[in-house]
Amino acid sequence: MQRWNWGWKTFPGSKFKEVNAEGLDFDNVNLSKSKINNANMSGMTLNDVNASEVNIRNANLSATSVQHANMSHMKVDHVHLFGTEFVNIVLPQEGDRNYDPNGDYKPIVFHNCNLSNMEINNCDITGLKINGILIEELL
Repeated sequence: MQRWNWGWKTFPGSKFKEVNAEGLDFDNVNLSKSKINNANMSGMTLNDVNASEVNIRNANLSATSVQHANMSHMKVDHVHLFGTEFVNIVLPQEGDRNYDPNGDYKPIVFHNCNLSNMEINNCDITGLKINGILIEELL
């Protein structure tokens, strides 16, 4: 098997079909507007990646870990979340690029979801509403 070591090459508009690309190492690469279909990406690692406006459909993301990520305005639709944990979720802090000193952020919404057996522990629930009812007033 021939191995290539390319530096500063351009391949805009190229197509790769039926290719075994296992173990590739991309560094400082522009993959914007690229399309990946029917791909095995298990065990793949993405570091220091701008993945804004990425669409992922019909994907198996089980045991996926997302850390230190800006997921503002992200939409998660029709997913299986059993056993999923959301830990240390915060609004932007002073010094973050998308920090708003007025705290004027779009609300986080769960709509038409089955949240049975859900637990909320040690969380700031200021302003939390369920079906329009402010939870702070019930506690």
